[in-house]
Amino acid sequence: MPPELTDRLATLFRWIDPGPGTSHLVSDISGWWRDPAVLAELGPALVAPYRAAQPTVVLAPAVTGLLLGPLAATALGVGFVAAHKPGDGRLPAGPLTWAQSPPDYRGRQVDLAVRDRHLGPGDRVLVVDDWVRTGAQIHALYDICAARGAEVLGAAVVAVDCPPEVAADLRIAGLIDAADLPA
Repeated sequence: MPPELTDRLATLFRWIDPGPGTSHLVSDISGWWRDPAVLAELGPALVAPYRAAQPTVVLAPAVTGLLLGPLAATALGVGFVAAHKPGDGRLPAGPLTWAQSPPDYRGRQVDLAVRDRHLGPGDRVLVVDDWVRTGAQIHALYDICAARGAEVLGAAVVAVDCPPEVAADLRIAGLIDAADLPA
């Protein structure tokens, strides 16, 4: 990955205090979406470690995955499949395959669904997301792929904030280590 992209990701990142009654800072990655050079480079940089494995589809969870997934899919010249969450609004019509994540860093379990007609045997899946701390959502997406008979190649994320053993177990390749983001 170009070192300039890593530098831009760090420069454009902020931690935000959401105000009274909150227990933690919130990551603000909106600067990444505002910068046209970062947008142009994110897709190719995310897929680079997996290009030789020849993914046939990119799978990403709502909400930020709906931006990153198509960028990665376009860089590979393959299609994109969105994973939906019930709390994000209206679910797509038709049969869905569901999985529930293990508890995430806040102890929540997230339900994710993929349209059955968009994922199946023969698919070689690259999972894409913006940030991984526990790998909970990636676990759920891998479970959906297994249920649909698709092969998971690994996960490409922008910021890796999980223990090395989690990254190794889930075959995660990241663009920047969260420890390298400004405090």
